[in-house]
Amino acid sequence: MTSYKLVALDLDGTTLTEDKRISDETRYWIKRAMEAGVTVIFSTGRGMQTASMYWDDLRLEVPMVMLNGAEIWKGPGQLWERHYLSRQEIRKLHNLAVDAGAWFWGYSVESLTGAGEWTEEMFERDWLKFGIRHDDLSTIAKLREDAAAFGNLEITRSADINMEVTRQGVSKEYGVRKVCELLGIGMHEVMAIGDHHNDMLMIQAAGWGVAMGNAEEELKRAADAVTDTNEQDGVARAIQRYVFGLEPQTLTPDKTGTYQRGDARSIT
Repeated sequence: MTSYKLVALDLDGTTLTEDKRISDETRYWIKRAMEAGVTVIFSTGRGMQTASMYWDDLRLEVPMVMLNGAEIWKGPGQLWERHYLSRQEIRKLHNLAVDAGAWFWGYSVESLTGAGEWTEEMFERDWLKFGIRHDDLSTIAKLREDAAAFGNLEITRSADINMEVTRQGVSKEYGVRKVCELLGIGMHEVMAIGDHHNDMLMIQAAGWGVAMGNAEEELKRAADAVTDTNEQDGVARAIQRYVFGLEPQTLTPDKTGTYQRGDARSIT
């Protein structure tokens, strides 16, 4: 066993396969880590509206970092913090997207609302995160620059064609630091795994930052290590190697369809 006491996992492109599942092998090694006393959390750009199903699926009774840190939970049903964009900022970001002919969406406490459902009433809600997507890379790059000029915003992305906006200073790193504070541990005791720019600060701040094999190149350069892709159980392999000190192995089902651990070799 290593000294890592917390594993912080991004969801899309990391813990989840491309068809949005948690594989049997990844599920197995998350459970093994938890049984060994390691806290495993999600640190995701998703909100509760689209992430809670995975929390419930794994039956995790642990803190979670949602919406790139804009919402932090102590455990299921136990909200700890929320950080809102101002209503003025939401209107400016909305206008920016509309003027560029871009798709946009927002996470409020009440809903995940896309451009097709957006009405004037939405400006009266409190929003934690706002996203904009444009398939033209030069256009989305300009939109990021324009939004940055507003000031007081944290701007990142989970794909080359999008941008995700939270209040300044609110990030996955911030959320994981708050969870560490809650658990009484330090960031040096964290292993963080992700695949894109919104994982960058978290990966750099963690004691051990791991980029997925399918991660963007900038994140791979910033990480301490690179694991396999999300389609090849990269999270499971990272937990085997860096939490348990084992040479990564592939699980195979027995005659009952149950996955069993074969003989694992320690890394010497």
